[in-house]
Amino acid sequence: MLARFAAARFALALLGLFGFVASAFAAGENTAWPNYQEGDFAVANYKFASGETMPEVMLHYRTLGTAKRNAAGEIINGVLLLQGNTGTGANWLRPALADDLFKSGQPLDAGQYFIVIPDALGRGGSSKPSDGLKGKFPHYRYHDMIDLAHRMLTDGLKVAHLRLVIGSSLGCMQQFLWAEMYPDLMDGTVGLSCQPVEISGRNYLLRRGMAESIRHDPDWHNGDYEKNPTHWIYAAAGQDLTESPVRIQETAPDEAASKALFDKRVAEAAKRDANNTLYELESIEDYSPEADLPKIKAHVLLVNNAEDFADPPDLGTVERGMAKIKDGKYVLTPYGKDTHGHFSHYYAAIWKPALVEFMKTLPPETAAAK
Repeated sequence: MLARFAAARFALALLGLFGFVASAFAAGENTAWPNYQEGDFAVANYKFASGETMPEVMLHYRTLGTAKRNAAGEIINGVLLLQGNTGTGANWLRPALADDLFKSGQPLDAGQYFIVIPDALGRGGSSKPSDGLKGKFPHYRYHDMIDLAHRMLTDGLKVAHLRLVIGSSLGCMQQFLWAEMYPDLMDGTVGLSCQPVEISGRNYLLRRGMAESIRHDPDWHNGDYEKNPTHWIYAAAGQDLTESPVRIQETAPDEAASKALFDKRVAEAAKRDANNTLYELESIEDYSPEADLPKIKAHVLLVNNAEDFADPPDLGTVERGMAKIKDGKYVLTPYGKDTHGHFSHYYAAIWKPALVEFMKTLPPETAAAK
């Protein structure tokens, strides 16, 4: 089971004028969701926080569900779903999430909400180093990622209000920043598998070790390579320790099975572009939400798992940060036969009960125009 899970995880404006193109998606089981569409949003002459610029930055997105609008024609029942570090926004469409969230009667019923799922900058169909710029791609950070997604959401899709922002891992961290940067945009935010403090400790060491293994790969050539470097993938295969140790042991109970799992992870890591991975790892360097947590107006729910290697529950950092949020609630889910450590966020059944109770505490929904 873990081998299949790891494979899925690896498979992890000019003068203010914005380009906006939408297209219907017509393949696979995803067409079952009401009004499912995919599209691209282009921002011309974008200036990153670093001062670097690109003539055009593209964000790919998915939408599904039922839009409700105010008198100005703006959408007021949006739900924004933010992906983790690897994969694409399509992570949210896996059955273990979508079936428990979007079906009729479920918390994010697609008949009641307009659901927006972007591919984060640097991933999927959104602009990324491997599109051609390689190591010359601007060194984006979390604030760039959020600014671009906000433009896509508000200028492109004309979403004026969000019922919820929900993010896992990378998205979990970013939902704190969304609530700080746009405090009047949403009623509530939900984070799955992260901490409300800047990257530090073991989490930093793991990320830095992976990044440096790429930078020191003799085939990396400062990002200007023709063939994807291959030395770093062995570190990548060995450092992915955020799955439940029990699930790992179940998959690799002896030396032969462990070797097969390592070889599988190496093969999957080899499919990832080194520059894309490096930029993903280093984009976190401006994540430091703690000082602005008291500015958050939205209700906030954070759900972690007791076996999360990246966000262990015994540090006290989560409690310290969440205490600074006026309407903040922290839920720690215990180990169980169906939990997956950090990756428990991929299984809605584990955290959906907390989401259902949390949604009962939100203010009344914004009324649509008659």
